[in-house]
This record gives sequence, structure tokens and C-alpha cells, in this order.
Amino acid sequence: MITFLKGKLVEKNHTDVVIECQGVGYFVNISLHTFSLLPEGESIMLYTYLHIKEDSHTLYGFSQKSEREIFKLLISVSGVGTSIARTMLSSLDPTQVKQAIGTGDVKTIQGVKGIGAKTAQRVILDLKDKILKVYDVDDVSAGSGNTNKDEALSALETLGFVRKQAEKVCDSIVRENPDASVETIIKLALKKL
Repeated sequence: MITFLKGKLVEKNHTDVVIECQGVGYFVNISLHTFSLLPEGESIMLYTYLHIKEDSHTLYGFSQKSEREIFKLLISVSGVGTSIARTMLSSLDPTQVKQAIGTGDVKTIQGVKGIGAKTAQRVILDLKDKILKVYDVDDVSAGSGNTNKDEALSALETLGFVRKQAEKVCDSIVRENPDASVETIIKLALKKL
């Protein structure tokens, strides 16, 4: 199993990238969320999931481990394939997916192209307990609503900081400076972490 790829970014599109690792070019499918977090430099690292079927081996890449874990949970649901899971992670960020499942928000999940009412209900029914076990109930139910904090948190997670620690630091920064920009939150968090 290929668990991550680290190499030179050769080609970058909204739905896929090509990464050269030791002279081999890997075609990797990505979500729009991962696309938005890709660095501008040539060297990148993506966490991957290799989906094997009889007629194909397809590689999916994620900028964060948490996004990959949610992808794996989503495709474990009957009726949700890799393309629907990727579409869901392109329409909603991983935090929004966790919150929608954890709070039983059928409308949000149904708002994703290709997901009907029955599939949305099945996703919630199958994954709610798993989401609430893996992530604290507070993390899921109390959606922060602060997109600057969420973006800063994603960036810090990408830099390798533990989510719980980074979230506590970001929360304290946002309490002191409610109007802080993403860059300000990141800079202050890096000093405290």
C-alpha cells in the first residue's frame, strides 16, 4: 500500500496532480480542498489511498491525514464510491463533513452533487458513531463558524502540528483578536506552539 508520496509537482489541475518521485510520475486524484492547500513550490507531500478494483488501481491524494481518514470512512458506506467521496470533500471541507455527520445534518450532505436523501441518511446512520468516537463531541457539534480560524488550523495541521494543540492555541488567539486574519492567527500560533 502506498501511504504517501513526496516529490516534485510536475502537473497541477483542480482534480488531479502528477508527482515525480525518483523518476516515476504518479497520477494522483485530489479533492478541491487538497488543491486549495497545495503549496506553490515544486516539492510536495500527499497522503495517499490506493483504491484497487478488478480493472484499475487508482491513487487518491490528500494534504492532511484527517481528510484521508474521512475519505476512507465515506467509501465504507454502501452506495458511496470514491468519486462521490471525493466530490463530497470538494464541496465541503473535512471539518464540515465531520460536523454534518456528527450532528445528523442531512441537508448539508444532500447538498453535495450526486447524493440523494437515502444516501445522505445512510452516511449519517453508518458513520455518526464512528465520527463521534474518533473526534470529540465538542469538536463536531460546536462548529466554530470562524473561517479564518479554520483555515489557520488547516495550515498548522499541514505543517505537522497536532490538531488538538493547534486548535486550543487558535481558539485563545481568536478570543483575544476576533477579527484576526488567517496570517495573523498562524503567526501568533507558531510563536505559542
